[in-house]
Amino acid sequence: MTASYKLMPVGDSGLMIDFGEAIDPVVNRAVHQMARAIKNANIPGIWGIVPAFSTLLVEFDPLEMTVDELQAIIPDLRLQPVTQKSRYFDIPVCYGGEYGEDLLDVAQRLGMSPQEVVQQHTAHPYQVYCIGFSPGFPLCGILPETLRLPRRTSPRTSVPAGSVAMAGSQTGIYPMSSPGGWHLLGRTPARLFCWDRNPPVRYEPGDFLRFRSIEPEEFARFEAQVAQGIDVMVEVSDA
Repeated sequence: MTASYKLMPVGDSGLMIDFGEAIDPVVNRAVHQMARAIKNANIPGIWGIVPAFSTLLVEFDPLEMTVDELQAIIPDLRLQPVTQKSRYFDIPVCYGGEYGEDLLDVAQRLGMSPQEVVQQHTAHPYQVYCIGFSPGFPLCGILPETLRLPRRTSPRTSVPAGSVAMAGSQTGIYPMSSPGGWHLLGRTPARLFCWDRNPPVRYEPGDFLRFRSIEPEEFARFEAQVAQGIDVMVEVSDA
């Protein structure tokens, strides 16, 4: 059954396809089905397809088509099941201390020990729903109810590259230093985004990330390997 959606013009060169507000794997799968159908249709004038959790932005050249013409095409697209097999990536993370400044505060607010927060955060893999905010930033979910906190009331002006963080039902990794308002749990030495790598980002929406707790000594060893050009983010079995 095809998921229901709404079509909403975005200016004179964009169309938003809205599948609702839920962060849900079924809804996200529908978003990517639609994205693939539009891409495969090779519609003249479309130059951008931007999937998110539950929406899809289609960008087009208004000199080649109108938003009304695009809206008329969308319902006739042939949607195919997403058959691509998900990949799983191991993400080594050093939690707490200088690597995760908010771990103690998060634990106190959740009524847990820091070790319990780490155990829950590493207990299962998280689906990459979309990539955004900054190049290579994986927006993942869904966090268990017991780990959920709203965003920080005061965002940081600078978050270190590799920071593993969470907010609401989401968790993710800052690929590069940037402002941010999520709670910092730890840091990975893995280099998520590389201009000189093909592709620059190894994971895609639909893949899964497994966080694995490591000690500072192991972090330093991995960091040295990354400096030598060794990729420490390893694809693993889904078993």
